[in-house]
Amino acid sequence: MKVGVPKEIKAHEYRVGLTPGAVREYVAAGHRVMIETNAGAGIGATDDDYRNAGATILTSAVEVFASSEMIVKVKEPQPSEWCQLRENQILFTYLHLAPDPDQAKGLLKSGCTAIAYETVTDAHGGLPLLAPMSEVAGRLAIEAAGSALKRSAGGRGLLIGGVPGVQPARIVVIGGGVVGTHAARMAVGLGAEVTIIDRSIRRLRELDELFEGRVRTRFSTIESVEEEVFAADVVIGAVLVPGASAPKLVRRSMLSSMRKRGVLVDVAIDQGGCFETSRPTTHADPTYEVDGVIHYCVANMPGAVPLTSSQALNNATLPFGLALANKGFSAVLENPHLRAGLNVYRGRLTYKAVAESLGLPFSPIEQAAA
Repeated sequence: MKVGVPKEIKAHEYRVGLTPGAVREYVAAGHRVMIETNAGAGIGATDDDYRNAGATILTSAVEVFASSEMIVKVKEPQPSEWCQLRENQILFTYLHLAPDPDQAKGLLKSGCTAIAYETVTDAHGGLPLLAPMSEVAGRLAIEAAGSALKRSAGGRGLLIGGVPGVQPARIVVIGGGVVGTHAARMAVGLGAEVTIIDRSIRRLRELDELFEGRVRTRFSTIESVEEEVFAADVVIGAVLVPGASAPKLVRRSMLSSMRKRGVLVDVAIDQGGCFETSRPTTHADPTYEVDGVIHYCVANMPGAVPLTSSQALNNATLPFGLALANKGFSAVLENPHLRAGLNVYRGRLTYKAVAESLGLPFSPIEQAAA
């Protein structure tokens, strides 16, 4: 198969769809890989590195899209990209369609087959292609919170871990999944006072054992969320409903009762955000203030550490990408985990949560591929 990797064009996105090491695997499997020139610059990979791995270097994204049977990316296609997709072409990347009707309509119009990293599953019921970026984002969330808490950034002027004799920051993590766990791990390591809120008693028990009592756990109710948010210096939004828009767990009316110049970090912003006042921001301009509370809502947080992120992502995506390259769309029909990743197929939405979030018709794959 002809596999194409365009350079990422979202603001301050430095990751790359395939590393040179991953390219070697595709080439060894008999596939032709075409890389847009300078696509790997953000991770320090040169065109020569890709040539040595067996790739062909093309001078523009237009050439990559036009000559490839499968496009492998990191972030969702931008308007100038989705208009280049075509029928019978496979797109393999993060999509996050639920809060993005324009992209959804663009992909539907293109007739392409779009498989979303964030909804591919594994035999354990997990989301293996979302997990590595969730690990990175969870850890970065605490770094972001620490920066936003500085008085020069508009925050409370509070050091996350405090110092002897001075109380540390109080950090509340809403959601005990991969993002929340890694955020809590970083915060505990820095000496913060940490509470994790989740709706699963089983998960709360697991977290209590994992952290050996070093974090507080609370079952998620309206009351518990309000109590913890109002007392927090930092709130990390780490709630995920696979494929669907994130639930709004912190309403604007709650901000006036929060600590002034406290910080909200919305890691769920790719799925619309779990704070009512969230809106996507960039690494260039990451924060804004609403009702005296600092919001950090960067939509591609792992892009800040592209070398780590690209390597971790490629480790996870490689088996699935090779399956698609080897078998084409048949891999989706044969593999239930890839089938869970299918969001768009020939002008139809094939992921129910996405269709419901967008208010558009849903077509099961059995019906869409009939």
